Amino acid sequence: MNLSEQSMAMQASTAYFLKQIGIGVSRSELDQLKAVLQFHEHRYYVLDSPLLADGEYDQLYHLLVATETANPSWVTPDSPTQRVGNSLNQGFETMAHWVPMLSLDNSYNAADLNDFDRKVRELSGLESIEYCVEPKFDGASISLIYENGLLQRGTTRGDGVAGEDITQNIKQIRSIPLSAPLASRGIAQVEIRGEIIMRKDAFEAFNRKLVAQGNNALANPRNAASGSLRMKDPKEVAERNLDAFLYHISYIGTADGEPSPVDTHSGILELLWELGFKSPKEEKKVVQGIQAVIDYCLAFEAKRDELPYEIDGMVVKVNLLALQERLGMTSHHPRWAIAFKFKARQATTTLLGIEYQVGRTGAVTPVAKLAPVYLAGVTVSSISVHNEEYIREKDLRVGDMVLIERAGDVIPQIVKSLPEWRRGTEIPIVFPIDCPVCKSPLFKAEGDAVWRCINIECEAQVVEKMIHFVSKDAMDIKSLGEANIRKFYELGLLKDIPGIYRLAEKEAAISSMEGFGKKSVDNLFTAIAASKQQPLYRLIYALGIRFVGETTAKTLANSVNHLLDFVESSEESLLLLEDVGVKVAKSIHEFFSNAQNINMLSELETLGLQLVNTKKEQVATGALKGQTFLFTGVLSKLKRSDAEASVEAAGGIILSGVSSKLNYLVVGEEAGTKLEKAKKINSVKIISEEELIQLLTIQE
Repeated sequence: MNLSEQSMAMQASTAYFLKQIGIGVSRSELDQLKAVLQFHEHRYYVLDSPLLADGEYDQLYHLLVATETANPSWVTPDSPTQRVGNSLNQGFETMAHWVPMLSLDNSYNAADLNDFDRKVRELSGLESIEYCVEPKFDGASISLIYENGLLQRGTTRGDGVAGEDITQNIKQIRSIPLSAPLASRGIAQVEIRGEIIMRKDAFEAFNRKLVAQGNNALANPRNAASGSLRMKDPKEVAERNLDAFLYHISYIGTADGEPSPVDTHSGILELLWELGFKSPKEEKKVVQGIQAVIDYCLAFEAKRDELPYEIDGMVVKVNLLALQERLGMTSHHPRWAIAFKFKARQATTTLLGIEYQVGRTGAVTPVAKLAPVYLAGVTVSSISVHNEEYIREKDLRVGDMVLIERAGDVIPQIVKSLPEWRRGTEIPIVFPIDCPVCKSPLFKAEGDAVWRCINIECEAQVVEKMIHFVSKDAMDIKSLGEANIRKFYELGLLKDIPGIYRLAEKEAAISSMEGFGKKSVDNLFTAIAASKQQPLYRLIYALGIRFVGETTAKTLANSVNHLLDFVESSEESLLLLEDVGVKVAKSIHEFFSNAQNINMLSELETLGLQLVNTKKEQVATGALKGQTFLFTGVLSKLKRSDAEASVEAAGGIILSGVSSKLNYLVVGEEAGTKLEKAKKINSVKIISEEELIQLLTIQE
């Protein structure tokens, strides 16, 4: 069987055993399950090119553990459960660890942690245990040996008993000291364990470099760090800007046989920090009892995306070293520690097909339809694949196995395809040349990555524009959401935006529809009538002009007396407005140069909408006149929209981004990247919500 045939066979077996989770496997299937695990271990640990997400490998491993636990006579010496670690890379000299590097048992929920605590209490005879909890770094494990204060050797984890000698590569990592003042603490020899990581910013920069060189981007920082350690040229390792956390001392040899200077795990972390090593001293927490452990794990999971590096869980350790010694270990893992794994951020699934959606600006967005897979708390079956170039860069084909990721509870993305799984039946994706809705030819402007339908009468665009027009931040017409817009359009009751204000003429037809009783109909028409009094900036935003968001809409509204004044505006004059750049100016000018758009606006004015800026003079006065503001994070006392309105009422101006033109950045909880950018500009004053309230003299 050649390599391709082996991969195909393993693909089929992997898919089969993933379906057996919670069901179990028979005696005759056990050898194949072991072979599948060994195959994926080789891809992960030796080739640094995994074909499974971590969570899926863990599921398969626990399926084997559960099967062998239920059937002890089925256990064989070559089972993955019977060894400490995994395969060694034969490209490096192997060196024995002074103390074996055991794996950690895994937990996935509070029940697992409670069970771990129960076992610890039963074995120790104690009613309550003191634990130390710290992040589980998502990188590559290493072991360091220092003698007489000097770094002597650095090795990979290897198979847990021995690892690859990567000392020269380790020396390229600047957060690992080449010497440490061990003698000051009476230490002659020490073996230190830790994790090599690549920070998120370094990973992004490295991937940009790879792509610029015509190479494929790496899937995640862990793979980037792990692969770096096995590079033959230390100079290349140095270029990757790696980092390291040291979190465990496995052996301390003291001078003259003196006792160890520490007696707790938290003390080890403090000692490492004091000796000049980067340890999770600040991130760790010492707690009493398992409920405090659970609370800290869940709190840390909620803020994992704020960290500058990736973590995939927390490590829970009995804090007292003497108690660790009493509890001992199994052949696979210590009984005094466990890893709490966060929800899976990556998973593999099958790309079933591509659908093409047309948005309100005519942009055609391809959407990948996937075999449903559970990921980070949700079931994922569709993912936007952005544009034609993205599909080509990822080398996506219908029928491919793909690695998907959902970070920070945001929209999932496809990390990469897995061509190793291909069987020859996959179909290349050919982007359409005509609009999938109206069949008009698609157009792509020079320098633009997006294909567009430029037929403004295209059904998809008309419907999407109406949906945007009635949305909460636009004209805010309650009871006329997306579902009703689509329903009215299909029934011929609504064909364009002005038609929204003629729906009263269709009252009889609407009243006869299911779900539209007298009260519902009255509420609908009341909301439509009320929207006619919305301020001009809301109408501008509702029009859906490309690149014009809420902040730019306010800038535009405050620059004219009447909306149709923009018909006479040139691109050059638009560029003089705050936060209006070349692309925005061009888009605004094109909108107001289109006769159909002008006719629509005139019709809306006839129907009673507000095209005059009645608030222009009000914004020009006030205590904050001319001062610019921007908000980031979640406000606790004010709604964002109310806070912005208060600033504008006092004469302030809301900007769309951080720049030297910004005077105040108002920071709430969970502040984003705007805060970091603002810190780099000396002229920006960073204030809290309380300080804003004082500035506005708002009484709570």
